[in-house]
Amino acid sequence: MCKAEDYYGQETAWCPGCGNFAIREAVTEALAELCLPPHDVLICSGIGQAAKMPHYVRVNGFNGLHGRALPPAVGARVADTTLKVLVISGDGDSYGEGGNHFIHNIRRNPDIAHFVHNNQVYGLTKGQASPTSERGMKTGVQTGGVLLPPLNPLQLALVMGAGFVARCFSREKNHLRETMKAAIQFPGYALVDILQPCVSFNKLNNFGWYKRRVYIAEGHDSSSRREALELSGQWGDRIPLGIFYSVPRPTFESAIAALKGGPLNRRPFDPASMAQLQEEFM
Repeated sequence: MCKAEDYYGQETAWCPGCGNFAIREAVTEALAELCLPPHDVLICSGIGQAAKMPHYVRVNGFNGLHGRALPPAVGARVADTTLKVLVISGDGDSYGEGGNHFIHNIRRNPDIAHFVHNNQVYGLTKGQASPTSERGMKTGVQTGGVLLPPLNPLQLALVMGAGFVARCFSREKNHLRETMKAAIQFPGYALVDILQPCVSFNKLNNFGWYKRRVYIAEGHDSSSRREALELSGQWGDRIPLGIFYSVPRPTFESAIAALKGGPLNRRPFDPASMAQLQEEFM
């Protein structure tokens, strides 16, 4: 029997009260309930507080550059299609520096689950505004308030054609765990945007602010992109949580003819076989 404790990694270094702790518990519980062997799981991240997750979960891990969590994740998935690949990073890393990769990997549709810790600030670099910060929110950098409207990553993902789009709240851990399990098992790119208050730098969107607003949406048609767009656009006095959309489509890996013979990393390789290719360049 698999236990969540089997997946615990190094001692954490997050701020006391950080929502990341609950997300880590949900990740380890999801992996345990799916009973996925640690050596068959890879977590990729970029830079940030959320991006420390590969250190804190005992599976394969890769820390990329800031905003560059998705490229190594896709590369690893193509090289070994038996791996369960997770990308776990923050809103700045995923939607700011990594926004270009976010968009184009939705187009590719690799079989990976993308868990975004959305705390609406850059939590590691002392709380400046991120792409999802509320307009008017004051920070140590935006002292007069954020000028731009926030990015809606769920609506962007839906318009770009993502097959699995969900929103969760770190305090609703059971709901988060079940959503993560569904995302991991989904055959294609799965986005889970996790509302995760930053107790140190975001004094506006705190736990109380979310607790008064979030609710688990039920009864909608998760195969309807129109309904998903409507739900993901609700923001204010009422903020819905749940799997808004879940419709599989062909994955990136299934379109690569070279992968029909099995995982690339498990095939025999003879360096001498490269001689003919090398000679062509001589």
